Amino acid sequence: MRYGFDGMRKGQWKALELEKVLSEKMQVKHTQLVSSGTAALTVALASAGIGAGDEVIMPTFTFVASFESILAIGAVPILVDVDDTLALSPTAVENAITERTRVVMPVHMCGSMADLKALKAICDKHDLLLLEDACQSIGGTFENKPLGSYGDLGCFSFDYVKTITCGEGGAIITNNDTYKVNADHYSDHGHDHAGKDRGAETHPFLGYNFRISELHAAVGLAQVERLDEFLAIQKKNYTVLREALQDLPNVEFRRVPEGGEESYAFLTFFLPDADTAKKAHGELGKAGVDACFYWYDNNWHYYREWQHLIEKQSLGKLPKEIHEQLPDYSKSDFSASDQWIGRTVSCLIKLGWSEKEVKERARKMVGVLSKL
Repeated sequence: MRYGFDGMRKGQWKALELEKVLSEKMQVKHTQLVSSGTAALTVALASAGIGAGDEVIMPTFTFVASFESILAIGAVPILVDVDDTLALSPTAVENAITERTRVVMPVHMCGSMADLKALKAICDKHDLLLLEDACQSIGGTFENKPLGSYGDLGCFSFDYVKTITCGEGGAIITNNDTYKVNADHYSDHGHDHAGKDRGAETHPFLGYNFRISELHAAVGLAQVERLDEFLAIQKKNYTVLREALQDLPNVEFRRVPEGGEESYAFLTFFLPDADTAKKAHGELGKAGVDACFYWYDNNWHYYREWQHLIEKQSLGKLPKEIHEQLPDYSKSDFSASDQWIGRTVSCLIKLGWSEKEVKERARKMVGVLSKL
């Protein structure tokens, strides 16, 4: 009952409450809650009028939802390399722009951000939208602005493994009045939400069902009240681990762009080469250091294993524009990304660790990494 049912709800509007709180927290005019982070990306693109044949530039390192949301509206995902931020390379973005490009979608993976200042300059130069996928980085900032608020639109995920959760849920934030109205309508079958008779509402345009429920929003309200607390815990635990590793000669940390502060959701570092990184990942697991990821071989987060995208595998017939415009990614050269992701290991920062557990984890990580 995200919308309507005014008499039954007895004045309770949890989604509206959470949208207000998030707008204040993220320092924006508008928030639109939806059913997931994937829904947030899809609705954000649609709200800005992106559709069939439009090209959206996105990174090779992300979750599959990034290209799924683009394909869902008939647009074309244009993969480009990441740099030492593990996010979009501004140089690669500039080189990928065509007359069909409409959006640049940086993905702030693992709690840290793309070089937003450079990407914003590119978008301004070419009159493109900057859409931030901040699903993994709520609480991070760039130039004192919350991640997600720097561009034209920002998206968050509130699934069970994010810093704050609704169980399932997502949000779009923006300062653009038109995008907010469009997102509100599009995510509820095109309803205009005028008046108090849901059955009498008109439908200005086609929409779909990406609504969040009041139950999920209620959970989100309780969670967002603790966001600052959670971020402080993440930073504390992250700092213990980073300080333990920072003097190891074979460890180099990802670059956080000047003016940025990550959300400390992951500790991410580079090892000298791919073989060493892969070995380190295996040895960390054997030593009992859980929740570490070697993204290079990951089925969900790196382009090498996205066979369903590469081979255009879909249950239904894909739009003509996608078939004609989608690059042949089986032949693409993303060696620039490979040399960063192949060397990368990321370790999740958990909220529930005790001080003793964090120190023991640090000791084990140093023990493993110092022997490589």
